[in-house]
Amino acid sequence: MAPSGGWRPSGRGAAFGPGHHLQTERLVLRRWHEDDRDAFAALNADPLVMEHFPEPLTRERSDLMLDAIDTALEEDGFGIWAVEELRSGALIGFAGLAKVSFLAHFTPAVEVGWRLTPGAWGQGFATEAAAAALDYGFTTIRLAEVVSFTTTTNGRSIAVMERLAMTHDPAEDFNHPQIAGSNPLSRHVLYRISAERWRGGGGRAARRRLSRGSGPRR
Repeated sequence: MAPSGGWRPSGRGAAFGPGHHLQTERLVLRRWHEDDRDAFAALNADPLVMEHFPEPLTRERSDLMLDAIDTALEEDGFGIWAVEELRSGALIGFAGLAKVSFLAHFTPAVEVGWRLTPGAWGQGFATEAAAAALDYGFTTIRLAEVVSFTTTTNGRSIAVMERLAMTHDPAEDFNHPQIAGSNPLSRHVLYRISAERWRGGGGRAARRRLSRGSGPRR
């Protein structure tokens, strides 16, 4: 992330295939390559992509982030995967699962997250990739719950969370401990989805919303 733009489930749920990748109808979620570093750094330095973060990342910080992502994939068996558009082979960003790295009222927890280049926005790719990651988390890793969070002003990501059938209780919104309280980006919304909800219809609902809401394929 079947119908147009949809995520394609397998009989056993999402799983890595040959070459250690996860594939949807339009996307491949895969391990990172050394030659991805330039594109990863460009993504993290783009002011539009990083609008809802305190600041864009320098090349040094981007490389350190990618090193940490690769280590987590090795150690945890899940993590943040590179996202390629299947048709073109273009690297369009990243998506996946990660352990929340700070203390909060909802931790310890695993989050689902994504970050795509602006040219990939508005086509349902974020929902498609995140849905595949959630299915892998619930079906293969057997997680009990996954969370997602973002700034209160990030309407695009909030819309993805809702398309994924995640639920929101305003009483759980929080100030991000790694962002200064005086910064307007500090306030975050928290969304959750349980394995029971995903298997009980949330996953199917996410795929129906995706098939109705995806933009033209290109």
